[in-house]
Amino acid sequence: MDKLASILNQFSFSTGVFYTGQLCGLGSFEDEKSQVGHIHLLKQGVLEAKEPGKAAIVFDEPTLLFYPRPTSHTIRADKESNTEVVCAEVHYGAGPSNPLASSIPSLVSIPVNHDPRFKETVEWLFEEAFGSKCARQLVMDRLCELLIVQLLRWVINNRQVDVGLLAGLADSRLAKAMEAIHKEPEKNWNLVELSELAMMSRSRFAAHFREVTGQTPGDYIASWRVEVAKSMLKKGKRVGWVANEVGYENTSTLARTFRSKTGMSPKEWQKQFASHL
Repeated sequence: MDKLASILNQFSFSTGVFYTGQLCGLGSFEDEKSQVGHIHLLKQGVLEAKEPGKAAIVFDEPTLLFYPRPTSHTIRADKESNTEVVCAEVHYGAGPSNPLASSIPSLVSIPVNHDPRFKETVEWLFEEAFGSKCARQLVMDRLCELLIVQLLRWVINNRQVDVGLLAGLADSRLAKAMEAIHKEPEKNWNLVELSELAMMSRSRFAAHFREVTGQTPGDYIASWRVEVAKSMLKKGKRVGWVANEVGYENTSTLARTFRSKTGMSPKEWQKQFASHL
């Protein structure tokens, strides 16, 4: 399994296109209780995007704007610019507070023409968005999900993040160690094994890991185990079974770690997740 697939299997997401057409005036996305990210895809015209307390950014060529987390922002266009956009919500299976979304800047923007394959996907999306073919909504939603995967590839390959999960995967020395943790979270990993995978000394590996990911190796392993546990709890698995699957000898050890990361016990989290279905 490749390094991106391993994390997407844990942090599932879906998209829903909710607007296609001409933008005239101001579009506001400032719901403090929102649990979604946003995609704004500029087809033509001029688009201004702004977050509170930050300078406005103006885009005048076809561009994908990705807000991975719930972020207060506005988009604006003048009538004269004949600006056309496609807007979609991004929903995460276990909520937006996950290492994947948290490792991406509040806004990532990519010109549509930066890559031929990316451009093909965008053009297909525009064809669906401004057409009337059967299953139009379904196709648009799936294409937006494909665009996010392509965007994540670009972020990793072009080292567009400095700290966090994706920064670690983009680091040639840390990637193998992180992939091993992702593949076998239940294993009792130690610093010697991980540093050997990274072909670094133990002290240098520990320091570099923390510098790049923002966590110690031990804390990262605990965080990843909690995320894997969440994916199992979502499927209705028993807490005791989940504890063994992610490397803990008993439920109390998992519960302590889980509460330290989420503020609630595994059973409380499972119940809360079920209540939102």
